[in-house]
Amino acid sequence: MTRNLVLFEEANGVAILTLNRPEVLNSLTPEMHVQIREVLAKIQSSPEIRALVVTGAGRGFCAGADLSEIDLTPDLGLMDRIDPGRLLSESYNPTVRLFQELRVPTIAALNGVAAGAGASLALLCDMTIAHPSAYFIQSFTKIGMIPDAGATWTLVNRIGYGRAMGLCMTGGRLDANRAKEWGLVWDVSESCLQDAVSLAEDLARMPTKALAALRQTLSVACHQDLNAQLEVETSHQSALGRTQDFVEGVTAFIEKRPAVFVGR
Repeated sequence: MTRNLVLFEEANGVAILTLNRPEVLNSLTPEMHVQIREVLAKIQSSPEIRALVVTGAGRGFCAGADLSEIDLTPDLGLMDRIDPGRLLSESYNPTVRLFQELRVPTIAALNGVAAGAGASLALLCDMTIAHPSAYFIQSFTKIGMIPDAGATWTLVNRIGYGRAMGLCMTGGRLDANRAKEWGLVWDVSESCLQDAVSLAEDLARMPTKALAALRQTLSVACHQDLNAQLEVETSHQSALGRTQDFVEGVTAFIEKRPAVFVGR
């Protein structure tokens, strides 16, 4: 029987995805990526799910790629056999794209270390609530590599070029409180999972399509001029103007009552 490397549960409109290899700090394998994408596909096709929390089992969020699965036997085929680019193309990049395209808001509950590709995974989420003992570390340069799985993009967009460069070049730890100061973490809490779920429940009562459109709009804001961004805003607003939630929001505003959004 295939082990559940990724756990899934859902309640009150919130899905919780838990990385489930606690004995190795939830290090990622290609099979884990398959199971993560299966969960994301389920969420994408389930209108009753309106927010996602991602966390890790045990004492860590995710220690990155499981390097022990790489065959490092020295022979003439070694370089072809361990091609990291192929691994990214087949396993990591499809997962990154699904997160970016997900129809619901996402929150990382950072319960411990988020290293390498594990940090990249946390950064894919729209918001992060971290335990005080949690930390990010991009230690790729210590093995002769660069950050991947989207981290070079998310870090520069969230904390700026200088801080991103220093963090990645040195491979140093960025603890939860400093990450909050830098704007990488939304909040720090001893009850990070509980608070992440509570926040997700709040978001699940909001206009889901608008939240997803907000991600898409802000994600391109730093890479184009104002005129181009105005076109992006206009396109999304036209689409959102045809949603039930927009009609409900305006009606509720006029009637001076709380809006009841349905995510459609």
